[in-house]
Amino acid sequence: MTSSPTPGLTRFNALDDSEATAELHEVCASAAWGSKMLAQRPFATADSLYAANEAAMAELTADDLGEAMGGHAPIGRPKPGDPTSAREQRGMAGASEELRNELLELNLAYQEKFGHVFLICATGATGEFMRDAVKVRIENTPEQEREIARGELVKINRIRLTRLVELAEGE
Repeated sequence: MTSSPTPGLTRFNALDDSEATAELHEVCASAAWGSKMLAQRPFATADSLYAANEAAMAELTADDLGEAMGGHAPIGRPKPGDPTSAREQRGMAGASEELRNELLELNLAYQEKFGHVFLICATGATGEFMRDAVKVRIENTPEQEREIARGELVKINRIRLTRLVELAEGE
C-alpha cells in the first residue's frame, strides 16, 4: 500500500504550506521538525514520508526535542477534548485509581529530574507497562533519556503520520 501515494498522502501533498504546517504540527509540536518535513514535500510514498520523519527527528537539537515533548500530555492525563491524546493513552482507560496515582507520582519525579514529561509511545501499551517503563527510565542520565525520548517520538510521529496519510478527503 505504500508503493504508491494513498488518497490521504495525495491530499496532504496538495495542501498549501500553511495548511500542511498545521497538519504537521498536530503530528509533532516541534517547529523545526515541521519545517524539515515541509521542505521534503511532495512525498512519493508513505514510506518516504516515514523516512523523512526519522531523518528530521535525528537532526533535532535538545531545544527542538523539548518543544516536541511539550506537545504531549503526561501519561494518565490525556489533554481534555483532544481525541489524539485520548486514543494514544487508551491503555490507561481501565487503570485502577492506585495505578493512576502511582503514575502521577512517577511522572512528577521524572519531570523534576529531566525537565519534561515522560514520553513513551503509549499506543497499545497498558498502564502497567508504562509504569514499569518510567520506573526503569528514571534511572537514566539526561543524555540517555533524551535519545530514548527521540526514539519514542519517531514511533509516535509515525503512528500519527500513518493516520494522516490513511485519511481521505473530508475524513
